[in-house]
Amino acid sequence: MRAGWHRGIWPGFAGLCLAALAAMPASAKTHHYYNGGTASSYSAVPGPTSPGVSSILIDAQTGAVLSAQQADVERYPASLTKLMTLDLAFQALQDGRLTLDTRIPVSYHAQAVEPVKLGLLAGQTISVRDAILAMTTMSANDAATALGEYLGGGSEARCAQMMTARAQTLGMTGTRFMNASGLPNAAQVTTAHDMAILARDIVVHYPQFQSFFEVTSFEFRGRPVYSNNQMLKLYPGTTGMKTGYTDLARFNLVTSAERNGRELIGVVLHEPGWSASYRQMTAMLNSGFAGAPDMGAEMASIAPPPPAPLPHVTYGTPALPLPPVREASALPPPPPAAPVQRVADRAHGEELGGWVAQLGVFSYSSSARSVAVNMRRLRGVGVARIARLQHDGRTLWSAQLAGLSYHAAHKTCDVLAARGDSCLVLAPSADHLAMLTGDSGT
Repeated sequence: MRAGWHRGIWPGFAGLCLAALAAMPASAKTHHYYNGGTASSYSAVPGPTSPGVSSILIDAQTGAVLSAQQADVERYPASLTKLMTLDLAFQALQDGRLTLDTRIPVSYHAQAVEPVKLGLLAGQTISVRDAILAMTTMSANDAATALGEYLGGGSEARCAQMMTARAQTLGMTGTRFMNASGLPNAAQVTTAHDMAILARDIVVHYPQFQSFFEVTSFEFRGRPVYSNNQMLKLYPGTTGMKTGYTDLARFNLVTSAERNGRELIGVVLHEPGWSASYRQMTAMLNSGFAGAPDMGAEMASIAPPPPAPLPHVTYGTPALPLPPVREASALPPPPPAAPVQRVADRAHGEELGGWVAQLGVFSYSSSARSVAVNMRRLRGVGVARIARLQHDGRTLWSAQLAGLSYHAAHKTCDVLAARGDSCLVLAPSADHLAMLTGDSGT
């Protein structure tokens, strides 16, 4: 549904967007285009549209590359761009700069972007929660633009600068962002390798928000909004991520999936159709979970650094002049993200045992993973893991801290008990039993 124009509301935002675009390099303005053009119109940019499919599969915990094909070929990201907009939003939420209930304004620019969109009107507001859901389900461009403008202090161009700077910090050296939505822009490019880095950053550093990617539908202003990510229905264990399409980008897909406590991330770019995208992703994930040969010796493992602080931007207000984007060569290489490993119970000086602290049972795997990882960080012992449960026809997820001594398992449950939360200590002989607690929170 196309939104109509409202005159006289927030003229400052419209002027700000025009000023920001005027300040952009001439090359960026020359190559800017929107959906609806023909492929022949853009033949001057052959790289991202070169024949073939780009793909990569990695282990989410270790960053090891399990398979790759043309993973460093430049491609158009389309709506996979929204993953970086969400990465910045998740960091702002984690830092307390935003809340999920924060209301963000809708500008003329956000209203006018091309579909797919919610149909937001200039002068309205939308909560951060609904904007995120609209992006992870239907891939709404107006919601993404409004959120991007808010993160950029009123300027989508500034947000794009922040997104590119973040990409460089993560080691995404083949990526540049020009907007928050992924609408076509000849200067906006990425690679399958870079998208895997970004997806892993979200999985590793923001597990508490991964449930947004598992939502298949939500209600917005009295009407249902459905997810267009069919992997959630087609592939058991899928935990997200994102789809993307434009005429030139073709069909793009990023998927995270979990099986037996192991999570993989796959990326396929420039596929000829959705069916081909889903088949390719399914084959990659099946091969990865089956234990296909590791390509870690041929390609460097993907290991995102801890999130860097966001620039100090006053959200929702006119922005300061755009800062320059740091070049990748000026940045130090990202440090490896150490996987969760078994460590000694230093508090008691005992060897690790097979005792398990079951921390709770949850509807979403991402919620269980977040609890397990956070408890591992708090206690400094054991192995954070999740386990799939079947209960009354429902799939639930158990958060566990495993590989503990008897005393460490009980001390872990004592921490939860002090907060009024339930916890079970499972003996080594019962480690294979995923026992339900009385609490099945989401």
